Amino acid sequence: MADNRRSRLITQGVARSPNRAMLRAVGFTNGDFDKPIVGVANGHSTMNPCNAGIQPLVDRAMVALEAAGAKPQVFGVPTVTDGIGMGTEAMKYSLVSREVIADAIETSVNGQAMDGALVVGGCDKNMPGGMMAIARMNVPAIYVYAGTIKPGRWKGQDLTIVSAFEAVGAYTAGKMSDEDFIGIEKNACPTVGACGGMYTANTMSSSFEALGMSLLGSSQLASPDAEKADSADESARALVQAIHNNLKPRDIITRKSIENAIALVMATGGSTNAVLHYLAIAAAAGVRWTIDDFERMRKKVPVLCDLKPSGRFVAVDFHRAGGVPQVLKILLNHGVLHGECMTIHGKTMAEMLKAVPNEPRADQEVIRPWSKPMYAQGHLAILKGNLATEGCVAKITGLKELSITGPARVFDSETACMKAIMAKRIKAGDVLVIRYEGPKGGPGMQEMLAPTSALIGQGLGDSVGLLTDGRFSGGTWGMVVGHVAPEAYVGGTIALVKEGDSITIDAKKRLVQLNVSAKELAARKKKWKQPKPRYTKGLLAKYMRLVSTASKGAITDGE
Repeated sequence: MADNRRSRLITQGVARSPNRAMLRAVGFTNGDFDKPIVGVANGHSTMNPCNAGIQPLVDRAMVALEAAGAKPQVFGVPTVTDGIGMGTEAMKYSLVSREVIADAIETSVNGQAMDGALVVGGCDKNMPGGMMAIARMNVPAIYVYAGTIKPGRWKGQDLTIVSAFEAVGAYTAGKMSDEDFIGIEKNACPTVGACGGMYTANTMSSSFEALGMSLLGSSQLASPDAEKADSADESARALVQAIHNNLKPRDIITRKSIENAIALVMATGGSTNAVLHYLAIAAAAGVRWTIDDFERMRKKVPVLCDLKPSGRFVAVDFHRAGGVPQVLKILLNHGVLHGECMTIHGKTMAEMLKAVPNEPRADQEVIRPWSKPMYAQGHLAILKGNLATEGCVAKITGLKELSITGPARVFDSETACMKAIMAKRIKAGDVLVIRYEGPKGGPGMQEMLAPTSALIGQGLGDSVGLLTDGRFSGGTWGMVVGHVAPEAYVGGTIALVKEGDSITIDAKKRLVQLNVSAKELAARKKKWKQPKPRYTKGLLAKYMRLVSTASKGAITDGE
């Protein structure tokens, strides 16, 4: 009998017969008991376009696993939809779902002693949640991304879901007609697939190629296209080989491979959420990694790709231009990629990139050569100061000015801030403070896509600062700073800000500062009282009790 987890389980004394009986009921025959059992974590959902195209990929992977000599068993994994929940109480479940997804996969795979895992997901938290589980379980595994959406079109312009959010601000500011507002809404999402820019889903999926845990060249394929299903087939075969070779995730996920992943995030202009998620993935894998490591990587890696939200192109353009393999080859050639890192293919990264051209093609504008970057250094800056002694994250690409000092406009929730923006009470030069939206205070760190998009739509994206202990969508750009830690709910300085206080955000100096004396802040701290929790029962209350600070990844299983 094969040396696998299930085989060992069902040969232990009298347990053997009942286990076989139950497995026969779901289609096992005598020969199947010698095969490795592979759990297929299926994130299919008809509630969002990101996950609505997953079932065909799962079906294809199941057939390929069977043909490669494994016995695949499928189980469901929950997902929530950020784009639908954005700006509502539902959005508080978004980051929480990352932990739920990780726990669900771990429970299913370890609870059934499976020999491997093929995880298929689409929406933002599917990727980090799946990879956290993969790192925790440390059985051979591979991540299969559901694929990107194709761009919408309206009057000759490419659209993404962020186009719809920005249209709200433009429409309320009287800068957009009814025709264009409705036209954008109807045409922004024309197919299944995850949001089409270098937003969080595409950021995480592309970084998994650099990490070595996804099939090279697979992450930016369009979900409806045949080549996406082909990649699921090939991923299944690569996984079975990894099982035979006993190649485990923690052989692949190392400090050096995480550096590779973050180098790719910087080069492509990826989402601020990558900071939060890679802190969590590193913790799950037992890899030493801190928030300061992102700043270290930022200084070494230029932004090479002209991708939305702050650039011109979308994911399918990136794929056609050479995609992740082309960017990785450029990074390798210039000494910022560890070519010796192992990949799920069973080969090193350098071996996998051997046939990739040294320079991007001249007939495309998506990927720049090293000598002509979009920006000389990475775009995800870690800022510190009295407002964020543990650090916070700013996305500094696409900005005309890298610093702002202005009066604080203070809001104790995203909803209150959004009302002020829509009522046109925010002026150029203001610094918005949205607090009590952190991991514990929200709870759940809502994304602030609605207010940031509304500001951009009103033409204030370059002239208004925004500071929050919550998060931002991967589609956000502008003078915005998130993940402020310590958060307001635990008495961080952000809780002490008063309306009209002077605040400085300076990306060049990597500074976020409340321009109030230490004596005055100490007096305010004595008077501050922690607010009552917004939830006392259920999942959000449980999360609130367990979750760590954002500077450690907002994880629920930390020390």
